[in-house]
This record gives sequence, structure tokens and C-alpha cells, in this order.
Amino acid sequence: MRQRKTPSDAVDASALAAELGALSGKLKRRLREQASAGDLTPSQSAVLMHLDRHGPTTVTELARAAGVRSQSMGATVAVLETAGLVQGSPDPDDGRQTILSLTPACLELIRTGRAARYDWLLRNLKTKFTPQEQQQLAAAVKLLDRLVDG
Repeated sequence: MRQRKTPSDAVDASALAAELGALSGKLKRRLREQASAGDLTPSQSAVLMHLDRHGPTTVTELARAAGVRSQSMGATVAVLETAGLVQGSPDPDDGRQTILSLTPACLELIRTGRAARYDWLLRNLKTKFTPQEQQQLAAAVKLLDRLVDG
């Protein structure tokens, strides 16, 4: 026989959504602190993330992905080129186009940033949570994964 939930057992979905949103933002900020990318703007960071995830591409494709004009994206890319984070090379299929890619220095920054974030998470999981709590977090991660992959 199934037990009926009483109002005190029910979860307030609205409050849970607010708490998850706030917690997600706080976790993102903490992780960002662990691997500072310097003084990059959100749009500059987005370009680097796009190139890291999707590989070399043109300014036009970056602009389309970001929903901005090519001229605006060109200005963003110029700053990244000056900083030595992206480099351009002629498109072998269309000499009028330039293919942008991450520089080796940028790839190293990304690698060390990821390692710093991972180390921070691992250290905090081991020091702040018991093995039983770690199991609870593992179960919660599966639920969160289902939430975002819907």
C-alpha cells in the first residue's frame, strides 16, 4: 500500500528551482575563481569556449553562433589575437576567409584552468564530505544530469 504524501512532505518546486539557480551561479563563480582567465569579457570567453568545443572557424561563423554582427565579432577576435589567444590562417578553400584557432598558449591556459577547477572540486569533496555524503552527491548528480539533459 502506497503512503500518501502530506503537505509537509511535498517539495516546493518553485523554491527548489530558485535554490538550484542560485547554487548553480555560486558554483560557477567559485569555479571561475579557481582558474582565472584574466580580464576577459564574457563575449571573449564565449569565443574561446566555442573554438575549444567546435574547433577552428571563421569570424562569420563565430558571429552567427553568438547572434552578433560580423563587425562586432571581428572587434572581439582582434582583442583575442592581440592577447595571443587566437590566431588566424588563410582558409584553403576560400582565400578571402581566415580560419581562427586557439594558440598553443591559449590551449595551455584552458588545460591548466580545467585542472585547477578539478583539483578544487576534488579537494573540497574529500575534505568537506563523508563517504556517505559523497554517495548522496553522486546520486544528486545523476538527477541533475537528467534535469539538464531532459
